[in-house]
Amino acid sequence: MPAPESSLFDAIVVGAGAAGLFCAGQAGQRGLKVLLVDHAEKVAEKVRISGGGRCNFTNRDLDPRAPQKHFLGDNPNFCRSALARYTPTDFIALVARHGIAHHEKHKGQLFGDHSSDDFIRMLLAECAAGGVTHWQPCQVARVDHRDGQYVLQTSRGEARAASLVIATGGLSIPKIGATDFGYRIARQFDLPVVATRPALVPLTFDGDAWAPFAGLAGLALPVRIETGEKKARMAFDEDLLFTHRGLSGPAVLQISSYWKEGTPIRVDLAPGVDIAQQLLQAKSRSRKLIANELAAWVPSRLADAWVQQDPAWQRPVNEAADKALLQLAQKLSKWELVPTGSEGYRKAEVTAGGVDTKALSSQTLEAKTQPGLYFIGEVVDVTGWLGGYNFQWAWASAHACAQALSRSSSGPG
Repeated sequence: MPAPESSLFDAIVVGAGAAGLFCAGQAGQRGLKVLLVDHAEKVAEKVRISGGGRCNFTNRDLDPRAPQKHFLGDNPNFCRSALARYTPTDFIALVARHGIAHHEKHKGQLFGDHSSDDFIRMLLAECAAGGVTHWQPCQVARVDHRDGQYVLQTSRGEARAASLVIATGGLSIPKIGATDFGYRIARQFDLPVVATRPALVPLTFDGDAWAPFAGLAGLALPVRIETGEKKARMAFDEDLLFTHRGLSGPAVLQISSYWKEGTPIRVDLAPGVDIAQQLLQAKSRSRKLIANELAAWVPSRLADAWVQQDPAWQRPVNEAADKALLQLAQKLSKWELVPTGSEGYRKAEVTAGGVDTKALSSQTLEAKTQPGLYFIGEVVDVTGWLGGYNFQWAWASAHACAQALSRSSSGPG
């Protein structure tokens, strides 16, 4: 461990994840003396594991004119300003300048061709270009504000700055270092925090209720999934994955951000197919078992498991009553089930809720009642859809904050 240091900076950024690294680098390149602090051994572990290790770093489909389409929170419009001023095109240009090869998957999702490490090296290079001082691992034991400065007592000594940026993320995936530090700092300075919950997370079901489907673990298929009613209804067309404990895959991760405990989700297991019409037509020309007919539209394992729920479905289709076939079609196209919970922060990709946006400036991310205190990235009550949107919020909020820091700073001391 290096000897304790005492230094004066223009800005201190706490949290060396996507938002913190980018903000520190951008602020440093604008001429500020920046300290970046993180308690973990490694930087940007969430970047490292994202996108299957290739980093799903942004999404071309983001519309900064209507960000509420891809973000949720108590006030989704809050993110409009930052996202409009730093767009996916801007970040893609940075990636290109660093020579990182990438490709687009479906629905605008951009991934690196090789490894997430390419993006971590890029962020560290941006920090180096800005002359950022980096203390890591470094515990922050105490934060005070006095005489117009933030004073941090850390395991590497005392650090002071007129501006403090909290980029410590949410509670998701504690095994890579997630903590509630950012929320504690917000409350210390009397800023409200919207209740947090796991988002982009697999959903679970009671053992007995799930028993008929537990054997389908590993099975994936495209579905339409929805939750909520009327104006609050949300729906996604994505792939569903059966697990031993419940449901996962992009469809469920997406809907989990909108699902409320105790309410149902509804799944169309054969979207775009009129199962009732198909089964009634099959009845007039086929002697196959109903399960075999169903296998034309859904995976055979699912068809086999599904018909086991009712003896009326365990027979040749030509011997089945029309009513039974219509009931089967209805169940398949509008499978309604109530999750008993989720896999929690352990498997959640992001944390919904966080520092209340009503307490922050949408232009600068600065606390309205606490000058010089900023919150960026996942710690804020802004949560994106699956597919690169949360990283774009990290880049955009960090960029807006760095711009504000450079305008407000007049140099250390």
